[in-house]
Amino acid sequence: MDEKRIVKVSKYLSRALRHQPERIGITLDSAGWVPVDELLAACAARNFRITRAELDLVVEQNDKKRFALSEDGTRIRANQGHTVAVELGLPAAVPPDELFHGTVGRVVDAILSEGLRAMDRHDVHLSPDLDTALRVGARRGRPVVLVVDAARMHRDGHVFRVSDNGVWLVSAVPPKYLRRHA
Repeated sequence: MDEKRIVKVSKYLSRALRHQPERIGITLDSAGWVPVDELLAACAARNFRITRAELDLVVEQNDKKRFALSEDGTRIRANQGHTVAVELGLPAAVPPDELFHGTVGRVVDAILSEGLRAMDRHDVHLSPDLDTALRVGARRGRPVVLVVDAARMHRDGHVFRVSDNGVWLVSAVPPKYLRRHA
């Protein structure tokens, strides 16, 4: 499968498994899982055929590791980023001292004054390293990276979780924990 097809399938699955499962006629369980056979049949019924081999390749090779298969390989879900109600069941975790958030310059002042909010997602997404944050920020223009004082947030009682693909999740980041990366 070529890179363009991987990206196309990944985007289609992201919409279905994170944002609009009803659009293709599937229902996610409370933890975001859907049977693989049901997903593939729904995709085919909407003239977007995905083979099981393609699905496995997208799960395995997606650079952001957006999707996970159940241990027995019969169910699939998005690792995080949902705008539909799901409970991923991720336990609280102790974050590293600093985490990072990639964004673009036009919103930096607002973020530094108001903090990071989940907006239409369940959580704020934070990167474990500078390179990942730069890639995330670059999706919408010239990237700017904000540094999150995760150690102090954690000490102050904020709860962090980490998804299976290494994205750190927190309900919000108040402005006092943020600074612009030099």
